[in-house]
Amino acid sequence: MSHGTQVRTHLCGIRTAWTDASEARAAVSDLAAAIGSADLSQIVVFFSSDYCVETLNHALAEHFPAVPVAGCTMSGGISPAGGLARGLVLIAFPVAGFRIVSAVLDAIDHLDVARTAAAVRALRRTLGGEAGEPPPGGRFALSLIDGLANAEETVVSAIAWALDGIPLVGGSAGDGLDFREATLLHGGAIHRRAAVLLLVETAYPTQIFKSDNFEPTTTKFVVTASDDERRIVYELNAEPAAREYAMAVGLDPEGLTPMSFAAYPLAVRIGGEYFCRSIRRLDPEDGSLSFFCAIDEGVVLTLARPRDIVATTRAELERLDAQLGGIDLVIGFDCILRRLDAEHAQNRHGICDLYRRYDVVGFETYGEQYRAMHLNQTLTGIAIGRRSSR
Repeated sequence: MSHGTQVRTHLCGIRTAWTDASEARAAVSDLAAAIGSADLSQIVVFFSSDYCVETLNHALAEHFPAVPVAGCTMSGGISPAGGLARGLVLIAFPVAGFRIVSAVLDAIDHLDVARTAAAVRALRRTLGGEAGEPPPGGRFALSLIDGLANAEETVVSAIAWALDGIPLVGGSAGDGLDFREATLLHGGAIHRRAAVLLLVETAYPTQIFKSDNFEPTTTKFVVTASDDERRIVYELNAEPAAREYAMAVGLDPEGLTPMSFAAYPLAVRIGGEYFCRSIRRLDPEDGSLSFFCAIDEGVVLTLARPRDIVATTRAELERLDAQLGGIDLVIGFDCILRRLDAEHAQNRHGICDLYRRYDVVGFETYGEQYRAMHLNQTLTGIAIGRRSSR
């Protein structure tokens, strides 16, 4: 087993394991040895985009031949031991206490909403969601979506509508800050421009959540020229987008970096609440800004300022811990810009301490899903309590 490989067995029976092994086959072999031969209902994996995905997929089938596997590329891993810049994170759900069904949605950049909703309803029926006794613990849904297909809003809306009240959380697959290709795994196959949906029924108490660490300022921007389909903004307030944004935050347009975008997020107001619309990158040739979320011409964006990321995250985890009577583990989806913000503010160690304390495992994303919404610069997830309801 690699020195960088660790495993944890949780009270609910879920086993989580992670490794920083540099080669895909070795990474899977290490984690399979750590997990052992437990009776499993589902494996979920998050992995570095520089792994050979074909090798990884084959190794997972070889080491877990009778277990359904789903997963995606990550922009960084989350584990109770802290963040992983690269490697493999694995969540192994036991048969006891968990029933899981899943499906893949292909060609999400040309999504057929009616067909998608029908597929989700069929999956819900497979879980037994329309009749019989309600589960003693709860049901929740996990979504893994290609974050470079620019389709999360449509996908999440269609899924949430068809879930009929089953709470949804998830994350958008990415590839660090390369923005080249995201990859998903499901049913022994490799998928791109796709989404994976898992429905989980459990005997353990659960609660989905979201946490952010920004607050609005009085500075406003109106999107006056954009390519809505490609999430590119060319003008803010009828001025070149990058220049107008840079002037507002007191930076040189040519010096804008992902760290700048993490430190000075933009938000949109929906129903009296502000939601982040994070900038993905600057195009130095035309001064445009690309976003992680859909941006329409005419939208009013508000400049936001970060709050203490450690304090806000701690408050949310403490709330969940109290409501669940103790957190057993958290499956989390954390925006990559939150990590950059924490590093910039030298708060990364504080976040890692919280992840250790509350056993947070997951991955860093290009966007986060919460109920029917696609978000940015947010931590979303599902907290699982320690006591079975059976």
